[in-house]
Amino acid sequence: MTVLEDRITMAEESDELTLDVMFEWLEKMPVPEGTKVEIVGGNIFMSPQRHTHWQIIFDIARQLSAKYPAKRLASDVRIDFPGRLNGFACDVAAMADRSVQDAKGRWHYRDIEFVAEVISENTAANDYGPKKLTYALAEVPVYLIADPYEGECRVYTHPMNGDYTTETKLPFGEDLDLADTPVGLVLRTGEFPRD
Repeated sequence: MTVLEDRITMAEESDELTLDVMFEWLEKMPVPEGTKVEIVGGNIFMSPQRHTHWQIIFDIARQLSAKYPAKRLASDVRIDFPGRLNGFACDVAAMADRSVQDAKGRWHYRDIEFVAEVISENTAANDYGPKKLTYALAEVPVYLIADPYEGECRVYTHPMNGDYTTETKLPFGEDLDLADTPVGLVLRTGEFPRD
């Protein structure tokens, strides 16, 4: 029996499933390239990344690079969040100046100043539901949802008591003023494509 098989057996027998065990399972699976994989509330979600999706992610990351060096930006990498079995692969995350990766090369959710998710049809409920609440619980100052189907952005700020107190909705094409947040810049949405 391999070490992985032994850990899986122990986790199953003890009912003590962990994110590490679940991600180890996923690493053994034949997940198609270009598929985003994350764990939300103990449930595994896989969604292929569309070109429109990638264009918006790239545009956001490119604009954030005016303030955040590449070493403090992340896209589609595992970040563990509070709550039961929440290992998200944020479309874009920007880390504070003080941020350092842990011994396993992972970012800590407390260092995140900005998160963006681009809606996919099959996982939109996660972005507006459990992920939004988890980001608020983690006190991520700015959470942006870009929806290429509706051609709009929703921005959530001022997390308090496990939810965001402010929501701003604007159509693609309008500028998103984040100057009064830790992000400290204006995001232009005019180049965001629609599906």
